[in-house]
Amino acid sequence: MQGQALAYDSGMGFLTAPLPRIGLMLTLLCSAPAVTAADRYSIDPVHTRVAFKVMHAGFSPSIGTVSRPTGSLIYDEADPGASQVSIDIDLSTLDMGDAGWNRKVLEDFLEAGDHPQARFRSTSVEAVSSNLLRVTGNLEIAGGTAPIVFTVVLNAHKRHPLTLKKTLGMQASTDFSRKALGIDAWPSLVGDRVHLDVAIEATLSDRNSEDTTP
Repeated sequence: MQGQALAYDSGMGFLTAPLPRIGLMLTLLCSAPAVTAADRYSIDPVHTRVAFKVMHAGFSPSIGTVSRPTGSLIYDEADPGASQVSIDIDLSTLDMGDAGWNRKVLEDFLEAGDHPQARFRSTSVEAVSSNLLRVTGNLEIAGGTAPIVFTVVLNAHKRHPLTLKKTLGMQASTDFSRKALGIDAWPSLVGDRVHLDVAIEATLSDRNSEDTTP
């Protein structure tokens, strides 16, 4: 029985199997890819929007929004640190409440003619509590890139009552220096500190549609 191993079968007693075959089976089992609980969610462009505000001449915060982003979230409920965020947004959706002010911001501050999109790519995600995340990543806008940290509140992770699709609902906020991104126009009239509030809904992608979680 050299080169063979014994295996026991309850109905047939001991059987023999070639050792090379057992070695191959063990190798395949050990090299099989690990199963992950992470799912991909597509950003809902209708229910995801970014609001920003920056001080105007020291009098009041000037408020605007950009909308209809695209992108995805890879979210692992069991291991949030394995999650990822990737979002692009077209700056032509900017709305300051006035056409002239929209044009001024797009041309003088955001240089949207040369850089029509803003992007955010996460570099790390940290769970602070059961419904609070700290998401660090790089913001690209107006030709500059700077690291920023979002505080993210997870509002809901369940099936949407209207679409019946599993949906992530979150809100995120952060503050950053516009000068860190190279946006330095009108420094005596427009504040440096920019505050962002982001409303986010993301729907489980079709490739995960077999999910049956309520």
